[in-house]
Amino acid sequence: MSGRTTATGGRGWTLAVVCVATFMLLLDLTVVNVALPDIRDAFDASFTSLQWVLDAYALGLAAVLLTAGSLADRLGRKRVFTVGFIVFLLASLACGLANDVVVLSVSRGVQGLGGAVLFAVGPALIGQEFQGKDRGKAFGIFGGVVGLSIAFGPLIGGALTDGLSWRWIFLVNVPVGLLALVVSGLRMRESRDESASAVDWWGLVLFTGALTLLVLGLLRGEAEGWGSAPIVGMFAGSAVLLGGFGIVERRRGERAMFQLSLFRNVTFNGVSVVTLLCAAATMSAIFLLVSYVQNVLAYSPWETGLRFLPLTGTLFVAAAIAGSLTTRVPQRLLMGSSLALIAGGLGLVALTGPDTSWTALLPSMFGIGLGMGLFNPPRASLSIAVVEPSKAGMASGINETFQQVGVAIGIAGFGAAFQSRVTDLFAQSEAGRQLGPSAHEFGEAVAAGGGAEAVGRAPSELAPALEAAARTAFVDGLTDVMWVCAAVAVVGSLVGFLFIRTRDLHESARGDDTVLSAEVTRESLDEQSAGELPAVEAVRAGGER
Repeated sequence: MSGRTTATGGRGWTLAVVCVATFMLLLDLTVVNVALPDIRDAFDASFTSLQWVLDAYALGLAAVLLTAGSLADRLGRKRVFTVGFIVFLLASLACGLANDVVVLSVSRGVQGLGGAVLFAVGPALIGQEFQGKDRGKAFGIFGGVVGLSIAFGPLIGGALTDGLSWRWIFLVNVPVGLLALVVSGLRMRESRDESASAVDWWGLVLFTGALTLLVLGLLRGEAEGWGSAPIVGMFAGSAVLLGGFGIVERRRGERAMFQLSLFRNVTFNGVSVVTLLCAAATMSAIFLLVSYVQNVLAYSPWETGLRFLPLTGTLFVAAAIAGSLTTRVPQRLLMGSSLALIAGGLGLVALTGPDTSWTALLPSMFGIGLGMGLFNPPRASLSIAVVEPSKAGMASGINETFQQVGVAIGIAGFGAAFQSRVTDLFAQSEAGRQLGPSAHEFGEAVAAGGGAEAVGRAPSELAPALEAAARTAFVDGLTDVMWVCAAVAVVGSLVGFLFIRTRDLHESARGDDTVLSAEVTRESLDEQSAGELPAVEAVRAGGER
C-alpha cells in the first residue's frame, strides 16, 4: 500500500516540476555536443579528454537508475527526488566553474548521478498523482518534454555557446532548478511504500557496480580496444557482480530491491527490450546526424539547432497526440507503430548525398520525430503500469536503466561502426590511396568531425580531392549505419506488437479505463476460445462417431 503525507498543492505542480527536471537532465545529454569545440579550445583538451566529458555523464546517469527508484519507494519519492535535484544543481554549478577538463569530467559524472535520481523517480511521482485518462494525458506531456529536450539540445546549446559562453550550458540549470526546487518543496506531495522492507544495501552495491562496469566497458571499448585486458575485465567483472546480484535478490524474495518475478511478466520484458532498442537506434542516429549537419555541412551550433526544428516540432505534436491515445488505443499498437515510423525515418537518411543540402534530411526528420513522439508517452506509462503503485519507483528505475544502457550500447556500438566504415571508405578512395599509410589516421579524423581541419593540414594540391573524398566517405558511412539503426528499430517494432499485452498490467493501471478493460476482456476471450477449440472439436468428433 502506498501512503502520502498531507501537503499543500496539486498534481499539476508535480507534473510541472518533474517535466522541468527531466528537460534539464536530458538536455545535458545532447547540449554538450555542440559546445565541444569551444571546450577543447578553452582547456586545450585532447580528443580522449573530450570523450570523458560526454561519457562521465552517461555513466553517472546509467549507474544508479534502478537503485534510485528502489530507494525512493522506501524512503519517500519526494525526499529522494529533492536530494537528486540538489546534487544535480550543485554539480551543474561545478561544471560551469570548472578550471580544467578533469574537473569538468568529474563534475559531469556527479551531475549524471543526480540526473539519474530525477529520471528514475519522476515517472513514479506522476503515476502517483494521475489515474485513468488523466494519466495518459500527463504522460503525453512528459513524453513530449523528453523528446523536446533531446531535439532542442543542439539549438539551446548553440544559442548559449554562440551568444554567451559554453559555461552557460551548465550554469543556466542553477536558477531554473532553484525555482523548481522551491515549487516542489511547497506543492509536491510525499509518497512511499509503507510496507517496504529495509534498504537492500547488498543488492544496491552489487547492481550499481555491475552496471557501472558494463556501461564503462561499452563507452570505452572503441578507444581502448574491445579485446583489451581492461575492457574484457570490465565485462567479466560486470557479469560476476550481476550473478551475485541475482543470487542475493532471489534469497531476499519480496524484500528484494529488484523483484526477479517481474521477468515472468511478458509485457515487462517487452517494454524493457523495446525501450533498449529504441534508445540504441535513435540516440546514436541523432548524435551522428547532428555531427553531419555541423561538421560536414559546416553550420554553426545555432544554425544546426535551427535545422533540427522540423524534428522537434513533429515530435512535440506527436507526443501530445500520443498522450490522448494511450487510453484509447491498445498500447502494443502505439509502441509497435512508433518504432516502425522511426525505422522508416532512419531509412530515409539514404536520400542524402555528398552534394545534397540539409533539406534532404527533412523526410527523415519527420519520420523520426513522429515515431519518437508516439513512443515516449506509452513507454513512460507502461513502465510503471506493470506493478502495483507502491513499486512504481522500482519499475520506473528499471525501465530508465534499460533506456540508458540502450543509449550507451547505441552510441558505443554504432559510433564504432560509423568510425570504422568512414575510415575504410576514405582509405579506399583515390584521394585516400594517395596519402598512403596516413590515410587511416586521416579517415579517423573525418569520422570524428575533424575533416576540415585535416584537409587544412594537407598539401594544398591535394586539398580539393581530399575534401571531396572526406565528404563522400562521411555521407556514405552515415547512410550505411542508418540502415543498421533502422533494422534495430524494426526488431523493436516487432517486439512491441508481439510482447506488449494489456492483460499483464496491474489492475490499478486499467481499472478506471473502459477501453483498456475491454481490451483485457477481448484478449482473455481470445485465449479462452483458443483453449476451448480442441475440446469442441473432440465433442464434434465423438458425435460423428
